[in-house]
Amino acid sequence: MKKLLVAFAAAAAFSAHADTLTVAATPVPHAEILEFVKPALAKEGVDLKVKVFTDYIQPNVQVAEKRLDANFFQHQPYLDEFNKAKGTHLVSVAGVHLEPLGAYSSKYKALTELPGGANVVIPNDATNGGRALLLLAKAGVIKLKDSNNILSTTKDIVENPKDLKFRELEAATIPRVLTQVDLALINTNYALEAKLDPSKDALVIEGSDSPYVNILVARPDDKDSEAMKKLVAALHTPEVKAFILEKYKGAVLPAF
Repeated sequence: MKKLLVAFAAAAAFSAHADTLTVAATPVPHAEILEFVKPALAKEGVDLKVKVFTDYIQPNVQVAEKRLDANFFQHQPYLDEFNKAKGTHLVSVAGVHLEPLGAYSSKYKALTELPGGANVVIPNDATNGGRALLLLAKAGVIKLKDSNNILSTTKDIVENPKDLKFRELEAATIPRVLTQVDLALINTNYALEAKLDPSKDALVIEGSDSPYVNILVARPDDKDSEAMKKLVAALHTPEVKAFILEKYKGAVLPAF
């Protein structure tokens, strides 16, 4: 009984002094990485609560509206485009990891096998859609007006030798149509959720020189809070680097 009372007292003391930090995250790998650092943060007096989302809109909306403290799911180009489109002022707090975007097919083993008029799906948000087209251009499948424009759209395709038919879908839904199309450009977090192995299954995938590092995002007034600083420190440890490398086998790469 005495040990039980001591445990309750310790829990009460932690609750009384802990800073609560509520962070939105997509399931894989973001939420998994946050769950991994929870124990370390608890020792630092931070009660980390992870709220899982499966879309790319609400995490930013809810942080901007002060319903959540931060989010962890996006890269800087996406955040820049979101802020511009929605009039928000969210900022990057720290870079954590890179998820190379890849091209997948359930029908073909190489891009050269794609038939004329093949159906291709890419993400419908501006940054990831442009990112997908840049990857295909780099692989020599299409040619773009400006091969450095991260906001390229299908209207910027100047050469399309295979007459590929492009369709845009919400990023989260693309793995579900993989068997119905010839080629699908999929973000690694959604590829992992769909049990795809990016290092083995992708016909082509971004290299480590990709600028799309995934970042922790917050409001300007909250980015330098003590709890946020402790979260950044916890995410940038050798233990987290080892966790990412071991768990995701190269499909996700540390960016610190």
